[in-house]
Amino acid sequence: MAELMLTPKERQALKGQAHTLAPVVLLGSQGLTDAVVKEIDRALAAHELIKMRVPGDDRDEREALFHSVADRLNAACVQSIGKTLVLYRPLPDEVRAERAAKEQASERAQAARAAPAAPRTKKLAAAAADRRGARAGKARPSPGRSGR
Repeated sequence: MAELMLTPKERQALKGQAHTLAPVVLLGSQGLTDAVVKEIDRALAAHELIKMRVPGDDRDEREALFHSVADRLNAACVQSIGKTLVLYRPLPDEVRAERAAKEQASERAQAARAAPAAPRTKKLAAAAADRRGARAGKARPSPGRSGR
């Protein structure tokens, strides 16, 4: 697979989005193993844009690792600051459409929960009004001793 190329405007927008992210993948002392690559792939499938933290002080080694991961996973190198690397891989169109549909359904359900439910019958409506009136007009007795 080839590394995904970004325009400067796309890269700039992704840098802004990545600013608040915390590193999702932390490379250990064993370096880039197959298990780590699999975890990075899973994180990219879930989030599109991820940060990863790489150990080591050699800048050239970190850059080579960064481009190696991007090439293996068909992702784009967005940014490299110190030991933190930012990768981006867009979601497939069908996954993006599925997530948008779920988000819309969630918003509709949340809007339905926010609206207060009306009583279903006149009798229940009258009972609810009586309870509201009783609560507003009546003072509750104090829980302490009375008569002293």
